[in-house]
Amino acid sequence: MRTKPQSIGVVITTYNSPKWLALVLTGYECQDDKHFKILIADDGSGASTREVIDNYRERGVLNIEHYWQEDDGFQKNRILNKVIANTDCDYLIFTDGDCIPRSDFIFAHRSYAQKGYFLSGGYFKLTQTVSDQVAEEEIVSQSIFHKEALVAMGQPSSFKMNKLTTSAMRRSLLNWLTPTKATWNGMNSSTWTSSILEANGFDERMKYGGEDRELGERLMNAGLKSKQVRYSAICVHLEHARGYVDQEALALNREIRAETKKYKRVKTDHGIHN
Repeated sequence: MRTKPQSIGVVITTYNSPKWLALVLTGYECQDDKHFKILIADDGSGASTREVIDNYRERGVLNIEHYWQEDDGFQKNRILNKVIANTDCDYLIFTDGDCIPRSDFIFAHRSYAQKGYFLSGGYFKLTQTVSDQVAEEEIVSQSIFHKEALVAMGQPSSFKMNKLTTSAMRRSLLNWLTPTKATWNGMNSSTWTSSILEANGFDERMKYGGEDRELGERLMNAGLKSKQVRYSAICVHLEHARGYVDQEALALNREIRAETKKYKRVKTDHGIHN
């Protein structure tokens, strides 16, 4: 029997990208389902990010909680754990501050939420050229979720544009047919807060590169199943440079993930409670 979330929190990670964050928050202002909180996991951004958050609070559409920590390099998992430990929401959707949600994003996560599962949503990557053109009006009109509008802006047409289909039947069919595994990804995944707390949250040793999937692997080791909703719960991803990629950190991440798999770990010793 399915039990629906009573309170949903959308955890948005951000770091010194106020322009992108403003566009993402506009996307949440446009949601069909209005019953959720915005939980911003801020990994040390400066004053311009706070100004964006304050502006969107003043607009009065979104219920926003801002969690911040001092800039100490890439410490995304640490600020995520702070949010998880302090929220009163019973269900959490995890995404990034460069991912704009379609208007049915919250509705889709709420509809598919089920005890014993986590959801693996989808994202459509915009090119740099198109990302630079996106403004508030394209989000309010939802044109950035339509193939014709994106192609007109310079986005190459491809099969991946099926992620933006408006047909409910086609979405369900593609969710079922896709060969892509339903893994936990930080851009668009969700589950019950209690399940994440039982896993002790994210492993704070991990930097950029697979740090989100490692949590998903522990959740599955604990018995959770994954549900593919990549064509139903969709966001578009704004392209940008990634100056925080570190090869040494990537190697450590691979080692931690290998140990999680080998020892079938369900909980990290380097999470919310160290």
